[in-house]
Amino acid sequence: MNKTVHAIYLWTMALIVAAVALYLGFTGYSYYSTPLEERFYHPRHEWFKPSGLFGQGLGVIGTFLIFFGVFIYILHKRYTILGKWVRLKYLLEFHIFLCSLGPVLILYHTAFKFGGIVSVAFWSMVAVVASGVIGRFLYLQIPRTIEGRALSLQEVKNSQTDIQTVLSEKYNIDEESTVQFLNFIDKSKGAVVTKTDLKKSLDKHEVPKTEQRKIFSMVKKERSLSKKIVRLEHMKKLFRYWHVAHMPFAIIMLVIVVVHVVVAFTFGYRWIF
Repeated sequence: MNKTVHAIYLWTMALIVAAVALYLGFTGYSYYSTPLEERFYHPRHEWFKPSGLFGQGLGVIGTFLIFFGVFIYILHKRYTILGKWVRLKYLLEFHIFLCSLGPVLILYHTAFKFGGIVSVAFWSMVAVVASGVIGRFLYLQIPRTIEGRALSLQEVKNSQTDIQTVLSEKYNIDEESTVQFLNFIDKSKGAVVTKTDLKKSLDKHEVPKTEQRKIFSMVKKERSLSKKIVRLEHMKKLFRYWHVAHMPFAIIMLVIVVVHVVVAFTFGYRWIF
């Protein structure tokens, strides 16, 4: 999947979530904006209420989307059940999509009425979604293979170019100037070197403009890798801590949802079944 297709894929999922939220809000606005004690008299109360055909349907479909999104991602991550042609990072994005769309449906299923044990499940769901957004940010900070596997620190270091050797052997640049390039790439060394300084150094060594562009492209890539190396272990540690917060809320939500569904079916709320 190239970058353009990937961007379309992400935007399409985001637009679907936004469109569904807006559509449901517009469709049921008159009901959802009616005070709770007056909703019984609303002409479409039997349709929009949580146990109504429409309201309960939102709950059933929303719950299915969340469960499917969670389990398809976990199973593929551990057992590659969809085969190697399905990349984990794309499946993660699909997991996020389903686990964003599902809560939107469940929100309207509740008709914005929260109470009892259901409120615990709802706020756990909110916590899961919120922590999922944070987790997605942390996930993007960790360098990965094209299949989505996290790279180790050594693998990232191995992808670096020995820029000092390239500059000295290919372009005959002296050691003092190559050190400038190294200091520019790795800011942690404390030396203040600007791109203008590098350009002056290349002009002094009479490096052609076309070659200068190649060098700056290489330097840009190495600088990006240097930043990734600095943050890699830190982000991996934060990602581990994130699981400590994300997983308990997800488990609480799933357990209470199962209890809620069992109780609802026991009392005869069976939607179209």
